[in-house]
Amino acid sequence: MTSDRFSGTAPLLVGVMPRQHPEVLLTAATLAARLGQPLVCAYVDEASYLVEWDPARSAHRLSLHPDADDEDIRTLTAGLQEDITAAVRSVPAGTSAVEWTLRMLAGDPARALARLAAETNAPMIVVGTSERGFSHRLSEALNGSVGAWLSHHQSRPVLVVPYRMAAHEDR
Repeated sequence: MTSDRFSGTAPLLVGVMPRQHPEVLLTAATLAARLGQPLVCAYVDEASYLVEWDPARSAHRLSLHPDADDEDIRTLTAGLQEDITAAVRSVPAGTSAVEWTLRMLAGDPARALARLAAETNAPMIVVGTSERGFSHRLSEALNGSVGAWLSHHQSRPVLVVPYRMAAHEDR
């Protein structure tokens, strides 16, 4: 993992979440390696909200569940870092090494990713499709699709990585 300041080039931005299909991170890491660009991985905590925004300083947030916040965030961060490290190590040989960092954001995922993309001048945002299943479909129906919102409400290209499943296994 590296600092948020990369060596002279704008990073690709990828939205990450726990138990996300590994194809999303692998695709983003491979693309970053082939383009020779760093990677900013961003997790958005929907249970928190932004109470102060100052681009020159860190954002201050309040959690809806402040008692469990510290330990939960440390556990979540460690798990995401392991997933990112595994994806970066899986990048095909012959490509450049990938510098990466993990950012923890708060609020609406689509808007937080768009804000971070503008802040870092990211040339592209990479997100995954929703997982299969009733609860994921219900969540998307209520909250909307992050990829769809990003593709309609900001000016950067959005790469939506599909959940890969063989056509004969798709139900």
